[in-house]
Amino acid sequence: MKGIILAGGAGSRLYPLTLVASKQLQPVYDKPMVYYPLTTLIEGGIRELCLISTPQDLPRFQQLLGNGSRFGLSIEYREQARPEGIAQAFLIAESFIGRNPVTLILGDNIFYGGDTFQRAFSEFKTGATIFGYHVHDPERYGVVEFDGGGRAVSIEEKPKLPKSNYAVPGLYIYDNDVVPITKALKPSARGELEITAVNVEYLRRGSLRVQRLNRGFAWLDAGTSSSLHDASAYVQTIEKRAGIKIGCPEEAAFRQHFVSLDQLESIIAAMPQCEYRSYLEAEVVAEARRLK
Repeated sequence: MKGIILAGGAGSRLYPLTLVASKQLQPVYDKPMVYYPLTTLIEGGIRELCLISTPQDLPRFQQLLGNGSRFGLSIEYREQARPEGIAQAFLIAESFIGRNPVTLILGDNIFYGGDTFQRAFSEFKTGATIFGYHVHDPERYGVVEFDGGGRAVSIEEKPKLPKSNYAVPGLYIYDNDVVPITKALKPSARGELEITAVNVEYLRRGSLRVQRLNRGFAWLDAGTSSSLHDASAYVQTIEKRAGIKIGCPEEAAFRQHFVSLDQLESIIAAMPQCEYRSYLEAEVVAEARRLK
């Protein structure tokens, strides 16, 4: 399976912060925002990635992540000249996807808790898998309606009268049919290729699976100033209480055996002295050395 990180858009809801750096490069507590979706894909065992962003922001992502080799990955970069909907990513990355299944994660979505995504990646066969997360303001999102047996029966984009409180978070898994499905879409009233329209087509075909995320799972959408602050506060609280790091791609790559212990130590040696380096040395490398 291949992975796409969609990190485009104008970031207008975060103005004037986005005059300095794109939304997905803003700090969420102690890391750039893009580290969190990147880590989610690494934890799911995905090694071939494509990052999509604006022409002006792509060089900054390339400077941050390089070709991905230090995480044991291969990262390609593609331009999104104009933001024309989430589903546009499948057209931009068509040659990258090839004949493979693909997962798309939004660059401003942060997930934490459990192994739901990892299992979904490993168990995926065909069709589409999306997720449902209980929220108090479903009218802001794509909303899934379930029948009495727990099966999805409808999906609506930002409905004025939501039929449930289950929103669709920004991680989607599709088979290779997603490319022709997207090509057949017509732009919505707001001129975008809607990801909800892709999901509705899979639902119409009877090949959409919707997994409800449990209450112990956290989904943070860091696309506004207040939600960016809330996400930082959440990450800080968990990290300080548990003594772990959320969204640490170096650690995730090591635990997935994408890089060896010696490689991890070389990566750490290139870092300046900071809390991030100290964590990797004391909590990851030292533990691994003890267990050898």
